[in-house]
Amino acid sequence: MNDSAPETLDIVIIGAGFSGMYALYRLRRDYEVLCLEAGDGVGGTWYWNRYPGARVDIESAEYSYGFDNDLQQEWRWPELFAAQPDLERYANHVADRFALRDRIRLSTRVTRMRFDESSNLWHVWTDRGGHLVCRYVIAATGSLTASNTPEWPGRESFRGQVLHTTEWPREGVDFSGKRVGLVGTGSSGVQAAPIIAEQAEHLYVFQRTPAFSMPSGNRPVDPDYERDWKAHYPERRKQMLETYGASLVKYPTVSALECTKEEQERILEAAWHSRSAFQLLVCFTDVLTDMAANEVVCDFVRRKIRQIVKDPQTAHLLCPTTYPIGGKRLCIDNGYYPMFNRDNVTLVDARATPITAFCEEGLQTTGRTWPLDVIVLATGFDALTGAMTRIDIEGEGGLRLQDKWREGPTTYFGSMVAGFPNLFMIHGPMTPSAQAQMITTGEWQVDWTARIIDDMQREGLTRIQTDETAEHWWQDELSQVANATVHRHADSWYRGTNIAGKADVFMIYVGGFQRFAQLCTAAVEEGYRGFRRS
Repeated sequence: MNDSAPETLDIVIIGAGFSGMYALYRLRRDYEVLCLEAGDGVGGTWYWNRYPGARVDIESAEYSYGFDNDLQQEWRWPELFAAQPDLERYANHVADRFALRDRIRLSTRVTRMRFDESSNLWHVWTDRGGHLVCRYVIAATGSLTASNTPEWPGRESFRGQVLHTTEWPREGVDFSGKRVGLVGTGSSGVQAAPIIAEQAEHLYVFQRTPAFSMPSGNRPVDPDYERDWKAHYPERRKQMLETYGASLVKYPTVSALECTKEEQERILEAAWHSRSAFQLLVCFTDVLTDMAANEVVCDFVRRKIRQIVKDPQTAHLLCPTTYPIGGKRLCIDNGYYPMFNRDNVTLVDARATPITAFCEEGLQTTGRTWPLDVIVLATGFDALTGAMTRIDIEGEGGLRLQDKWREGPTTYFGSMVAGFPNLFMIHGPMTPSAQAQMITTGEWQVDWTARIIDDMQREGLTRIQTDETAEHWWQDELSQVANATVHRHADSWYRGTNIAGKADVFMIYVGGFQRFAQLCTAAVEEGYRGFRRS
């Protein structure tokens, strides 16, 4: 392929994660479709994140495709919460079982896109010299894709090895006899640390902000449990879509503030020891909406940390006090807090003594050098917008997406952006995204998008877009529901505050997936309200 002979298609899908693969499956029956994937394998998140301990925090039976019942019946999950290798194996099985690979182009990163207003077509260029022309682009680029690497000086001077959790060597890493510095205590760091500690001579955990984490309750899948799920998959898939987070956690009926201390403690203990990882956030009706109720849960978790971690000073540093539980992504772990009782683990307060540079020996903090052999960066992502803004995307009138979103993302339902016709996003900014179970909700968003494209095709239309009025309406809806929750009291990647210079704008719809789906459906069924078609 080259610029003089572009490849012509109906639809280009960006990303071969779970949503991208389903989009390919759903649309290839009626359209000429090609999926472009930057990695050399399928699976998206579960292709890139193969660090030690990487594991899903939603039960495997739920966190799986529902579009094909034979697939549901034949696949067997070994653990309640699937580990990365099993999830990547599942993704490859789906790609093979449904013969998707012939329409997936691996090791092909989209670098530039331009919308031609005269023809209503997108031109797409890749890092391999490819030039494609298509009617529609579906960006299934993921919420947590664009990695964030700290820009401390001196990296080239460090004599050891630097690893990022999103770029882990496929062959793995042997930490035996090594002094390891782990930077970051979000989900990736919390999962990786206990496993690294078992191997390393010494592990230094550099923590800027402590995490709320709870035990995962992971275990092998019980055969009776598996049979029960397989016997009731259709109705449970339907039930999932009718819940706040598209997940069958036990939703509460009582406020924390209506309970006695004894009742609170009983409910909290049951949530802490439950099989469902996020039960702690929904053990009362008002955990995520009332700061006093939220503090009841925060206090319980802090008491748990102090009971588990023997050294009082370390326990104190591990206790979050500056934000509400659930305001940031809740972490799920397998032995994180007990790990700090090991003699070979040291917690470093990187807020009191910030990291200032890499150095020849390891890491430099204010007033001290930490000699290290390996540095692991669990420093997260330029979330929700980063995967899109790192592509040079030019819409109507030469408008670039990076410029459009300079003060924060604007979208209609997180799916379309004013000024960028025929471009759809799955799990884009301002969708429920990581606040809802992403495989099931990704399938729903793909089906909704496919319905729109099918309508366009049937009616002989070639251009669909939204406008700024619709974007403002959706921003008001998103802000209204977010301001009614505890999220406004926490700095997090939900707001982009983990990235220097990024606009502080809340980017996830927290009104619940059921309401999100109802609003999306109503807009289409009521004459494509908020869209302009021609």
